[in-house]
Amino acid sequence: MASDTVIDEIADGVYRVHTPFEAPALPGGFSFNQYLVMDDQPLLFHCGLRGIFPRVKAAVERVVPAKKIAFFAVSHFEADECGALNAWLEAAPGATAVCSEVGAMVSLGDYADRAPRGLADGERLTLGARTLTWLDAPHLPHGWDCGYMFDAHSATLLCGDLFTQPGSGSEALVEGDILGPSEAFRKPMDYYAHAPDTRALLAKLGETRPTTLACMHGSAWRGDGAALLAALADALEGGT
Repeated sequence: MASDTVIDEIADGVYRVHTPFEAPALPGGFSFNQYLVMDDQPLLFHCGLRGIFPRVKAAVERVVPAKKIAFFAVSHFEADECGALNAWLEAAPGATAVCSEVGAMVSLGDYADRAPRGLADGERLTLGARTLTWLDAPHLPHGWDCGYMFDAHSATLLCGDLFTQPGSGSEALVEGDILGPSEAFRKPMDYYAHAPDTRALLAKLGETRPTTLACMHGSAWRGDGAALLAALADALEGGT
């Protein structure tokens, strides 16, 4: 069962939209986040589950009317990424869904009510004063269509399912350890593909030198993002 949805600014112009969940299979609960990046053409990264769309929309509209959102970005094809995509597209008639080129070809091209825009690795999307870069990350942690976005303006990496933390995620932004909790959560139900180029992809993400990691589940994090991504690579190579 979902609890109330809240919205907090976790970096300059970047807002975490947060919905905690009570789940019997997950003692302590779980949470889902979307990230609103504000500019002349706002972007929402992760569209969320269909069931929480009304409360997520209400939270987003504390900052900007839904109809003014220009882009809805999907990291990979999964219910918590795109379940509510078509509801968002209806609420924002001028908006475009964006994803990887693979994602547009194999999933969103059919699923989305309007044709999506597939972004190539390294392609830039200008929102106004800020530019976001799409970074292909196939099978990291899962999905061959997976990718992330980096906002150079705020040095924020929209990093999806990396560093998934259990619990309610009530703190919007933390500076403490998130690798330990995320690894403890991952190991029993390992959802990583462990592809051969996992370390290389994490290094590519680290090259953006992020200072904020916008995690989809749990708290966002502030600190030396490149170092934390390298530590994640070490942890994954250490086995399950």
